[in-house]
Amino acid sequence: MLLDMAKESMDSAIDHLKKELSKIRAGKATPGMLDGVRVDYYGSSTPLSQVSNINTPDARTLSIQPWEKAMLEPIEKAIMMANLGLNPQNNGELIMINVPPLTEERRRDLVKQSKSEAEHAKVSIRNARKEANDEVKKLQKDAISDDLAKEAEDRIQKLTDSFSSKVDDYFAMKEKDIMTV
Repeated sequence: MLLDMAKESMDSAIDHLKKELSKIRAGKATPGMLDGVRVDYYGSSTPLSQVSNINTPDARTLSIQPWEKAMLEPIEKAIMMANLGLNPQNNGELIMINVPPLTEERRRDLVKQSKSEAEHAKVSIRNARKEANDEVKKLQKDAISDDLAKEAEDRIQKLTDSFSSKVDDYFAMKEKDIMTV
């Protein structure tokens, strides 16, 4: 039960890391680059993916096909306001975005950003470990023996180590992805 709660907390840290790393562009166009873009859709702020189809015709191009032609300009404006360093081009039918290649300096910055996200995930995992260990200590005072408490703490530590290595693996993959020209 206790281990399940810690595992669930650590799983959510990994899920958050994956989501954040997917937002960091690695030089090639992906629809996920626009996940944070919200469009004014008849007065409500709506995710871009809910008002259009987003495709990647090639590794350097994004195409956005709005479901309503009236949405072309609001989508174009929302992409520019999102400050992603992308320059949308409206041709009257759809919006095309050419994704510029990354400079070496920008790649290094993106690796730093990825490392920061990985570190946040590790902090969340360590916090989950601390909470679980605190619960073990509470139980140790009232209901369980020292041996059971020690075993529980060992299992929590093994879980923490496995999740930390997952974070390292995701970061290594992202770093490789970013640094590959």
